[in-house]
Amino acid sequence: MFLKRGKIMSEEEIFNKIKSLIADNFEIDENKITKDTSFTDDLDADSIDLVEFILQLEDEFGAEIPDDDAEKIKTVGDAVAYIKDHQ
Repeated sequence: MFLKRGKIMSEEEIFNKIKSLIADNFEIDENKITKDTSFTDDLDADSIDLVEFILQLEDEFGAEIPDDDAEKIKTVGDAVAYIKDHQ
């Protein structure tokens, strides 16, 4: 279960937190990140980058993301939807 201080986060809160993580990790302006942003196509993330990012999501949102689910996260929107659906 993904919770922020014991409360369910809104989709916008999740998106903003994920944008911040991406901006820090991939050195990109937060304003250029949309839900359609692809980790591999737009951010040039390789498999190691993606594993590290998933680990950061787990730390930030306080839950484990199984490998099978992590493989399905291709865009920022996928990450937001996953977190939203599993909180």
